Amino acid sequence: MRPDLRLTGVGRRYGVRGPWVLRGVDLTLAPGTLTRVEGANGTGKSTLLRLLARLDAPSEGRITGRPRTAYVPERFPSALPFTAAGYLTHLGAIGGLSRTAAARAADVWLERFGAAAHAGTPMSRLSKGGSQKVAVAQALLAEPELLVLDEAWTGLDTAARAELERAVAERTAAGGAVVFVDHDPRRLAGAADATYTVVDTGLERRTDGGSPPPSGPLGRITVQGPPGATLPPEAARSVASAEETTPRTHRLTVPATHMDAVLRALLTAAPPWHVVSVEPAGPADSACARPDAAAGSTEPAATLLDPGSRS
Repeated sequence: MRPDLRLTGVGRRYGVRGPWVLRGVDLTLAPGTLTRVEGANGTGKSTLLRLLARLDAPSEGRITGRPRTAYVPERFPSALPFTAAGYLTHLGAIGGLSRTAAARAADVWLERFGAAAHAGTPMSRLSKGGSQKVAVAQALLAEPELLVLDEAWTGLDTAARAELERAVAERTAAGGAVVFVDHDPRRLAGAADATYTVVDTGLERRTDGGSPPPSGPLGRITVQGPPGATLPPEAARSVASAEETTPRTHRLTVPATHMDAVLRALLTAAPPWHVVSVEPAGPADSACARPDAAAGSTEPAATLLDPGSRS
């Protein structure tokens, strides 16, 4: 990923002389991090995310950094003159993929979100849930360096919500930054590197540990590390708890949606870790473990999604 995306003294107001929505916002999004944004309705969360995605320009302040960005809006305009697969292929090509690679990626993401049967369905005929699956898929198919999610889980079925959580973990494990808003406090609970609350047009960082610990299904991974090695940061940030059972052997308890990302981080580390076993967690493995126990503007706007802005 390119250097950090930084907001310095950023403000945004309604119109030229209207009231301020945000003002004096300082925020840094570093590669490989997950950031949660909270706040009451109407406080400016969506405005902040649109600024991060370069879809809106600040009224004051500076935004620096040029990550390749994908954005999923709170409301996705589905009445577009494409089939689901055609739209994804079109957006992938705009995002820099060859049409062959874009079509292949479209098939992969439709399959992952359980929408492969609707690949040939016109966008205007998709259900709300089907449309949202396409909205999320298009943001992931070109492997963005910055992924911006505004209530992206809304409308998805249970399996698709879990798949999106898994995809978020994969993005951060690969070095991408992800920032998200979601009304459910359990969403990616305990996984965020930082949590901010929008209050009185400003941004406050939470210092109470952010969101609650994971409450979903857990798995267990037993691994052996190289002599003197600590868990790779890309794996440690997704681990609910870790125990060194013998020298160099660690037992990791991991949210089920983060298992693939943790395994990838361990196996691609230099030198790689040896995976001894992967299994479901037992009843005694409570999700109450805190993840920190395992701690070891001239730039272009988002290119992959703002359907309303494209002809």
